[in-house]
Amino acid sequence: MIDFYALTSPNVQKIFIMFEECGLPYNLKTVDVWKSEQFTNEFTAINPLQKVPAIVDHEGPGGKPYTVIESGAILLYLAEKSGKFLPKDPVKRYDTIQWLMVQMANVGPMFGQLVHFSRFAPAGQDYGIARYRTQVNKLFDLYDQRLAKQPYVAGDEYSIADMAAFPWLRNVALLGMDLGKRPHVKAWIDKLEARDAVKRALATVATIKSARDTAEDDAKDRFFARGKYAIA
Repeated sequence: MIDFYALTSPNVQKIFIMFEECGLPYNLKTVDVWKSEQFTNEFTAINPLQKVPAIVDHEGPGGKPYTVIESGAILLYLAEKSGKFLPKDPVKRYDTIQWLMVQMANVGPMFGQLVHFSRFAPAGQDYGIARYRTQVNKLFDLYDQRLAKQPYVAGDEYSIADMAAFPWLRNVALLGMDLGKRPHVKAWIDKLEARDAVKRALATVATIKSARDTAEDDAKDRFFARGKYAIA
């Protein structure tokens, strides 16, 4: 059995999708980051970065418990464990890994910063908002151009590269993006949303409750490492 430490963010959603797609059983352990649960000694021992997602596979390599942190690494681990959604052919395999890294190094950080500066930062963040909205628009255009030439992000096969990007690119309302100008991204989102495993994953995410909307200011400051928690 695999313990899955999670809440509801896009980086967590990709792991829910992978679990449903590859059929590996897991034990969900929610960590409410809006209540500072990620800072407990118990969770810090699992992930010193104090972030979700994280997994502990009690039947890891050699039959021993093994911990994996970082959503991209978790997708790779589960793909290797299940033998699914990571091609064996070297070229297709590295195409998939490259586009997984595009999501990890570009989509997640840029999209996350846009949401932060537009929703959680104090007023007067015009420079930050303009910078990150520009980067997000460029990434939407990049994926639209790629999906105009092939059915999935890494090529002809559905893979962990799709699972990684999907929860971020579908979040158009929060990001303020226009899919009317990105028809290939929209068609890809619609196609993935129609998958039974994706439906199950998103349904599970919808049942998870957190204190995000009622979090105290101190918990928000600690989550964002600001105020008295800033190291500057």
